[in-house]
Amino acid sequence: MALMITGECVNCDVCAPECPNQAIHEGPEHYDIDPARCTECVGHFDAPQCVQVCPVACIPQNPAHPESRAALLVKFARLTNAAQTA
Repeated sequence: MALMITGECVNCDVCAPECPNQAIHEGPEHYDIDPARCTECVGHFDAPQCVQVCPVACIPQNPAHPESRAALLVKFARLTNAAQTA
């Protein structure tokens, strides 16, 4: 599953720099996570880095984007290969 940022976000700016896939960006009201880029840090780290640093615990899994670990690894490989060829 991709992650999402809820309305409890306080826009503290600590999550975006931690994302290895550049999936987190400023939204109109709070930060948002692009589900096409979010791998929950699978392939990079043992745990999602944004969740680790969030001071208000507002980053749950996004039920609208269910993905298995295998699917997240495929997404990681696609994103990594795209970054290497750019």
